[in-house]
Amino acid sequence: MTIVADARPRVVLGVDTHRDLNVAAVLDERGGELATASFATTAAGHRELLGWAQGFGVVERAGVEGTGSYGAGLARHLHAAGTAVVEVDRPDRQRRRRLGKTDAIDAVAAARAAQSGAATATPKTRTGPVEAIRVLRVVRRSVNHQRTQALNQLRALVLTAPDELRAGLSGTTVLRLVTRAAALRPGPDLADATQATKFAMRELARRIRDLNDQRARLDDQLDVLVATLAPELVAKRGVGTDTAGAILVACGDNPHRVRSEAAFAHLCGVAPIEASSGNTTRHRLDRAGDRQANQALWRIVMVRLTCDPRTRDYVQRRITDGKTKREAIRCLKRYVAREIYQVLPKLGLDNR
Repeated sequence: MTIVADARPRVVLGVDTHRDLNVAAVLDERGGELATASFATTAAGHRELLGWAQGFGVVERAGVEGTGSYGAGLARHLHAAGTAVVEVDRPDRQRRRRLGKTDAIDAVAAARAAQSGAATATPKTRTGPVEAIRVLRVVRRSVNHQRTQALNQLRALVLTAPDELRAGLSGTTVLRLVTRAAALRPGPDLADATQATKFAMRELARRIRDLNDQRARLDDQLDVLVATLAPELVAKRGVGTDTAGAILVACGDNPHRVRSEAAFAHLCGVAPIEASSGNTTRHRLDRAGDRQANQALWRIVMVRLTCDPRTRDYVQRRITDGKTKREAIRCLKRYVAREIYQVLPKLGLDNR
């Protein structure tokens, strides 16, 4: 049996993504620009874009800007078609000032970044249970923000309320404040400041109760999803549904894109960055990475500091060695990241 190799030329695709329009560019094997074109950001447009690029040869890889926003749909389509996709950052500002800025120039720059190896990050597939967790967490975060805002407004109204109204609402817990405010009975004359304040307080309290119910429903769904997907992760000391969900979302439905434990530490923003010069050897804080995953690691460490004697002993030992408590906590976040990375291959996601 004779196997005939595909003799068609190999090309690289670059795409500058927008809300309603994707601008694509194709480069040949030597980096020469073959063509640029625009396509709609619809399923038909994605098919047309890929077919257009394949007309020049075998698409070796595609560099796509904004795979987590405007380019999410196109990245999913390319991934389903078997095309390797890499995440491309926006073009360098110096290059933009020198060459100008058009969508076609940005598409060519994306293709060159993918071809040269300057862009290597594998985007999230966003097609599995982790994507379901992400969208539920988006709503839950919004609910928390609105609830906090409504509570602050209710407390502010209590502070400025007439004395007879304020006396029955100040100095209570949040639960009692909401319960009492929701039970207020304003009169029909809202031109009266007292009656208008009662009405406003009642509306805020009812909104808070509705938001509490909505958050409870979201928590029930997230508890089931996270526990089913990552039981070994939530079994770790200090790891709950919220922290586990943040870590899962940072990794995505294809955690094999995180190639090493060091890469996972960089993803979570807990890898020390080399900042040495001359005779000075030092490291600085990593302020990059997924900040929600970084916050999740911090919360895990805080929980362990309250209930795990080994964690408290470690912090005390590092303080004795000359580090501050903040520096010791940074070291602990790095160790927690290493511990969690060992669990990732056991998750019910893509094979690593």
